[in-house]
Amino acid sequence: MDSIYRPRRIPLAMLAAILGTLVGCSALAQTSTEPLLQLSNLVYQGSFRLPQMNCGSNYACFSYGGTALTYDAADNSLYVVGDPYGQLSTEISIPAVVNTASLNALNTASLLQPFADPTNGERNLVNTASSVGKKIGGQLIFGGKLIVSVYSYYDANGTQSTSHFVASPNLSNETQVAGPFRVGTVYPGFVSGYMTTVPTEWQATFGGPAFTGNCCLNIIAFQSNGPSVSTFDPSQLGVLLPLPAAVLVGYPHSEPLGSGWGTQSALFNGTTQVTGVVFPPGTRSVLFFGRQGVGPFCYGEGTTNAALNGQPTGQGDISCYDPANGNKGVHAYPYVYQIWAYDANDLAAVKSGSKSAYQIAPYGVWTFHLPFESADQHLLGGTGFDPTNNLIYLSQLNEDANSNPIIHVFKVNGGLAVPEAPGAVQAQ
Repeated sequence: MDSIYRPRRIPLAMLAAILGTLVGCSALAQTSTEPLLQLSNLVYQGSFRLPQMNCGSNYACFSYGGTALTYDAADNSLYVVGDPYGQLSTEISIPAVVNTASLNALNTASLLQPFADPTNGERNLVNTASSVGKKIGGQLIFGGKLIVSVYSYYDANGTQSTSHFVASPNLSNETQVAGPFRVGTVYPGFVSGYMTTVPTEWQATFGGPAFTGNCCLNIIAFQSNGPSVSTFDPSQLGVLLPLPAAVLVGYPHSEPLGSGWGTQSALFNGTTQVTGVVFPPGTRSVLFFGRQGVGPFCYGEGTTNAALNGQPTGQGDISCYDPANGNKGVHAYPYVYQIWAYDANDLAAVKSGSKSAYQIAPYGVWTFHLPFESADQHLLGGTGFDPTNNLIYLSQLNEDANSNPIIHVFKVNGGLAVPEAPGAVQAQ
């Protein structure tokens, strides 16, 4: 009997391993029970305008721009990319937001820094094999630096090899730009766009303090066919080559989200655009923002005449009924502003290897409305996130005079549904 009940000594190494496992399980349990957000948790606060400017020869203005937002806590400001031809960034103030449907009642931001190229003219280096333009996909203030991602706009041969730059938040310090650097081992189209920080409580689980991703670019065979995001450490850009990154959500062409590119779908098709991501602390919700064409899919020339839908144009293609877009290309009218909401526990399962990045799906897909919806294309330029005050800054493109963007603000109400403020836009 003594031999059965006699206490046994456990080697210190084994004891440490057991305690480490228990601590790890405890941390996982703590984060995995955090609430999942619902659409009602995003409470509309109001909006503000951006300055009307003379673009000049270098397109230093906001016309048709308003992309690649990031929030800077140091100045309570936003960095924004302006006109798409110029691909120049600027820092703007955040004025008091006004909850109104009247443009003239909105306050206007001020420029805190003049427009400048945050890559110091080096954008083309992400793909020297292609002469087609390169665009800034995302910006992120991290560790006192401005992280900039760039994608190859039409990478017909899949030759883009790098994506991320490290710059100074002082846009005049062009000599401090480093890069471009490769992030991860997947094709850069999966990582070359929107970025956001990862809440502290999730960083150990995902192995990094930030997310970077992209979606649905031209030449879809190389891109993610649905929202994509990878975890990485921006402080190691230029230190580790390539910088390690783990794909947590991503859909190769053979494994699309939903029914695929040429279909009518609320999940993904050829008209899908995803331009921003946020991960609010205290939750387990990863929210992707963009637009979706929810009508019948069609590839051809846009027309406002419904009777011509599907009819030959005489130019070798067909007409597609689309009052919002008369160009030749993809159509799925009507278009909606949309959020793809993912459970971080599913992303953790991918990180642990128990699931593949294309095997997970959003737990919620939500459409919503914004004021000033005169442009039927429903284009969003990006998101900036203030984690201290739980504020999401969302850029609505082409809705002000001269096709300027409007910046809208939502407050994340930490998992508790609350009534919207009087006069707030009702999300649907």
